[in-house]
Amino acid sequence: MNRLVLQAEVVERSAARYTPAGLPVCELSLRHESQLSEAGQPRKVSMEIRSVGIGEIASQLQRLEIGASGQFAGFLTNQRNGRGIVFHVTEFNRSGSNS
Repeated sequence: MNRLVLQAEVVERSAARYTPAGLPVCELSLRHESQLSEAGQPRKVSMEIRSVGIGEIASQLQRLEIGASGQFAGFLTNQRNGRGIVFHVTEFNRSGSNS
């Protein structure tokens, strides 16, 4: 199964664009920071991930302001050039709400 759920904040958002088929696309950079336990020891986790929403979710993501946080869910795939990964966001819920 390829499913990622990440509590994160928007740190960068590109201008709206469309695929050749006319679907809206929103490209984002998301930042996650937390403290977890690994091998019984606390570990601070901080990461930034390139993300994209395509279709209906793109319109929702495009309205988010920089610094907005929430729960992003979707899947991981390779970048087009094969170097690195991209988080394809398919669901979003704002922090503290179910919308």
